[in-house]
Amino acid sequence: MGGLRLTDDQRLSWLRLMRSESIGPRSFRSLLSRYGSADAALAALPEIARRRGRPLRIATLAEVEREMASARRLGVRFLALGEAEYPTLLREIDSAPPLIAVRGEGAALGRPMVAIVGSRNASAAGLKFTERLAAGLGKAGFVVVSGLARGIDTRAHVASLASGTVAVLAGGHDRIYPAENEGLLARILSFGAVLSEMPMGYEPRGRDFPRRNRIVSGLCFGVVVVEAARRSGSLITARFAAEQGREVFAVPGSPLDPRAEGTNDLIRDGATLCADPDHVVSALAPLIGQAPPPTGAWNEHPVDRGGEPLWDELEGLDVAPPPAMPIPPAYAAGETDPDLGPEGAPEGLSSSGPLAEGHSPHGRHLLALLGPQPLPLDDLSRASGLAAREIQRAIVELELGGYVQRHANNSVSLK
Repeated sequence: MGGLRLTDDQRLSWLRLMRSESIGPRSFRSLLSRYGSADAALAALPEIARRRGRPLRIATLAEVEREMASARRLGVRFLALGEAEYPTLLREIDSAPPLIAVRGEGAALGRPMVAIVGSRNASAAGLKFTERLAAGLGKAGFVVVSGLARGIDTRAHVASLASGTVAVLAGGHDRIYPAENEGLLARILSFGAVLSEMPMGYEPRGRDFPRRNRIVSGLCFGVVVVEAARRSGSLITARFAAEQGREVFAVPGSPLDPRAEGTNDLIRDGATLCADPDHVVSALAPLIGQAPPPTGAWNEHPVDRGGEPLWDELEGLDVAPPPAMPIPPAYAAGETDPDLGPEGAPEGLSSSGPLAEGHSPHGRHLLALLGPQPLPLDDLSRASGLAAREIQRAIVELELGGYVQRHANNSVSLK
């Protein structure tokens, strides 16, 4: 438990320092350690900027007071690193946010947590397993953490509403992404918590999603990756987890499905195979109440450090530079579905030919849900939300296009 308790004025000063230019989580800690308080650090910033030879924008008191007022209107409160309510495991990582903005049931942040992440363009089989996994982890007493994205994230949150779930945002609390999940976020607030380190009113950009991912993994004892292409942002979460000493689990998939390439690679590199909720529960149960090791069980392979820094840190403070990772191209381009290929097809599937020439939206939707493994039409109907008649009509359309094939027991797969 933390022994710190900030006053309202101190919380404003912390937020003002945190929102100042180039003050990342490591710079914040260094300045606080060197000067003793956020106020003293703020007073020292102009001289630090003068020595650097270029101006440094310092957040004004009026700006952070406006942010605090906006936060209060939404029911958002700020928890400081070191305060008792701040999540225990998150405070142990070297890039822990000095302040996190939290809505909802704070008690969820004090329970053991496991992250479930994966493809935004998930298959129906992946969604079904995610539901089973999240429900099983909740039944075992774990809170499920994810990033509120489409696909696997969304299904993980929905399946763990009753048992407790935490959503970590890449933007501000009033800039929900994707917007279609605003209703889900409202449901999460009744059963769990939503948190962010970003300012109110902030629209997430490319590097903010992998930046968010370090918090997803940092909150948890372990991270489970369900379906991820080789360029998926979910693999960044797995890398952060390994560096933070968390356990990394991966759900195996067909070698013919591009959505399984990333997870199969993780298993090959040493991640723990997950084919049942008990595989996660049995591995993590002995760790509860203990500090994680310096590195996780899966940390054999070097992390690619090329690419854009995920945040800024003030130079000259003798702090480690921020992590630099290759940003998935679709994140960098601001696309809404980084794991989608052209025309909404799973990465690795072409959208040329008949599918791109006027097939129905239902056909496109089903194509995205199917994989090489035969799937019962009942499961496909549940995953797609389409009626049986619509399913049958779209399957005939895809059969004629040479995209799918039928199997025994009323099931279908990609051809």
